[in-house]
Amino acid sequence: MAKKAWLKDRLDDGLVFLKGNVRGKCFIEYLPAEAAWAPVNAPGYFYIDCLWVSGQFKGHGYSSLLLEACIRDAKEKGRKGLTILSSQKKQGFLADPKYLRHKGFLLADTAAPHFELMFLPFAEGEEKPCFRPHVKEKPCVPQEGIVLYYTSQCPFTAKYVPLLQEIAERHGIAFDAVHLLTKEQAQSAPCPFTTFSLFYQGKFITHEILSEKKFEKLLDSVEE
Repeated sequence: MAKKAWLKDRLDDGLVFLKGNVRGKCFIEYLPAEAAWAPVNAPGYFYIDCLWVSGQFKGHGYSSLLLEACIRDAKEKGRKGLTILSSQKKQGFLADPKYLRHKGFLLADTAAPHFELMFLPFAEGEEKPCFRPHVKEKPCVPQEGIVLYYTSQCPFTAKYVPLLQEIAERHGIAFDAVHLLTKEQAQSAPCPFTTFSLFYQGKFITHEILSEKKFEKLLDSVEE
C-alpha cells in the first residue's frame, strides 16, 4: 500500500509507470529529473527510478521494449535524454552497468564508494547530469548506532524496516529509521540511493535492502 500511495502522489510530478504485459515484475518507472527522489542535478532529463525485469522474463526483450518506450516518451516531451543510477560492478537494486553501456548509456558522474550516474543524451554536447556535491565523497552521518534512510519508492522497505528495527533492539543497538517523505528531503539525503541506505557508527554499510537473516549476519560481524 505504501508503494501505491507513493506512486499516486508522484503522478502530479510527471511520474510514469509502464508495466510489461505479463504477470510478474516487469516494469520501468521514471519521472522528470527535477522531481527525482535522488541527490542529482539533471535538468531536462528523465530520471529512471527503476527498470526491473525479473529472472523468469529475461531473454525475451522486455527490458529493451520498456526502455524504448521511455525514450519515445522522453523525446515526445522534449527531454534531453535519460539518466539512471548504477554502479561500477553489477549490484542488487542498481541498474546493470554492462546492460546500460550496451544500450548506449555513458558515464556522467561517480560517487563513493561505488555509485555511478549513467546517462543517454539525445544530442551531442548536452550537459552531463551529475551528483549533488554533498554525496560525492563516501557517505557518512553523525549519529552512532544504526541509521537507516529510506523511502516508500520500493515496496520492500515497508516490510523490512520494522523487522530490522526489532532485530537491532534485541541486540541492544540504537536504530534510527529516517523515512524520507518529500523529494527535497531525498535530494538532500547523504547517499545517492535514497530508497534504502544503511549506516553504522556513522559509516555507510550498504544500499541493498536486507532480509532478517542478512541483517543478523551484518550485526554479528560488526559486534565482533
